[in-house]
Amino acid sequence: MELSEAIRRRRMVRSYDPDRAVPPAVVDRLLDHAVRAPSAGFSQGWDFVVLRQRADRDRFWDATTDGGAPDAWLSRMRAAPLLVLCLSHQSAYLDRYAEPDKGWTDRDAARWPVPYWDVDTGMAALLMLLTAVDDGLGACFFGVPAERHAAVKQAFEVPADRRIVGVVSVGYPASDLRSPSLRRGRRPVREVAHEGRFGEPYRSRADAVGDDGGAPPPPR
Repeated sequence: MELSEAIRRRRMVRSYDPDRAVPPAVVDRLLDHAVRAPSAGFSQGWDFVVLRQRADRDRFWDATTDGGAPDAWLSRMRAAPLLVLCLSHQSAYLDRYAEPDKGWTDRDAARWPVPYWDVDTGMAALLMLLTAVDDGLGACFFGVPAERHAAVKQAFEVPADRRIVGVVSVGYPASDLRSPSLRRGRRPVREVAHEGRFGEPYRSRADAVGDDGGAPPPPR
């Protein structure tokens, strides 16, 4: 599948066929592609806990819910045959940038404008989402409620210095309901892209030549 097609077809799948496991070769590809994500200083401060045994997945859902009757969303998500916990590791970045070629010997996290350990782990998760589409499966990236992080880390013996960035669920899609959020519509490029400075509309190639191949349209 072409990359552009995988990007267009990607969506958050929340309903899975419980009787079709994710093939081991696909799990291998998901992880192989994830570790090819970019990372600041090639720090690679990520870890992935793969949950493909039913007992492990049940332990995850037990740790993240209150044990009451599951709602429709949870009932569909629990059918996913594969979950991957995506963990970030801040210290890997602080250590890397204290090395001689970087030189931030004080390891001060305040030097970082944003937590790149979380950003990079998120990019690794996106590569897993696209890989799932490329292999004919569905996937979803979702978060763990903040008050449940400790329980999840305890359930899977996650070290205290790792942070749960999110979870990727993977499986063969079942009939699914479209998210009501999609009614918001996708913001067009002309609304979110700026040319040269904020507020100056980005001019695409179509804008530059005009839709009919003639003169450019007047400024918007």
